[in-house]
Amino acid sequence: MARWSYRCGLQGRLGVTRYDVRLATGTTLVAPLTIAFASDFHAGPTTDPELFVALCERLAEAQPDVVLLGGDFVSGKADYVQALARELKYCRPPLGKYAVLGNHDLWADDTRIATMLAESGVEVLINRSATLPPPFDCVSICGIDDPWTGSPDATLAFGDARDIRVFLTHAPDGLMSLTNERFDVAFAGHTHGGQVAWPNGRPVLLPHGPLSKRYVYGKFPIEGNGCLVVSRGIGCSTLPIRLNAHPELVLCTLRSAS
Repeated sequence: MARWSYRCGLQGRLGVTRYDVRLATGTTLVAPLTIAFASDFHAGPTTDPELFVALCERLAEAQPDVVLLGGDFVSGKADYVQALARELKYCRPPLGKYAVLGNHDLWADDTRIATMLAESGVEVLINRSATLPPPFDCVSICGIDDPWTGSPDATLAFGDARDIRVFLTHAPDGLMSLTNERFDVAFAGHTHGGQVAWPNGRPVLLPHGPLSKRYVYGKFPIEGNGCLVVSRGIGCSTLPIRLNAHPELVLCTLRSAS
């Protein structure tokens, strides 16, 4: 069903969305940092694996410095992640690949999924941070557990973070886990941009979670912090159909203040 739907164009066509983010005044990078972000793969009966092939082809063309993955790797069985992991193995950004898990992953077998991702070179961040290699070792990727199904702990995730913080959360509702933690840019998925939307992009059905309803898709300034980027994701959940909410790879260039 998913393959037929994809070939008929009913799962959309993967595109690339680009954002430019300036750091706060006084915060500097040795060079612009290009971050690739993809989320909500939903490997399994509702998503054609050809989308994963297309994603990794786009990544190869874009040559980002680092790749971030926003969770919901499967729909159903944990072993479905193998179709995605096979492709990710050949994606080798110079600064690494990092991920958080989503609600569908925890409903399946999060330990198994994390193990298979690790075998493909992906480091899964559950309430912890990872500092990028030099010359970007002033940047930390801070990942939390799924905001609703897991046990998110932003204090742990940001505890050892460096000066420039990239916040990685499956859903926009991860913002509710923050207390006094500061980030420069945040990435989230979960919403699918509605997956089925009106021609103007307004979702027919809103995802669960109060902030997932407010921040459905796009780039949003967050008071007291940097911006939040919410992706429509890659795959399909429940039904193998996307309408007016095409799958996307996000490319975000992080720059020093001008």
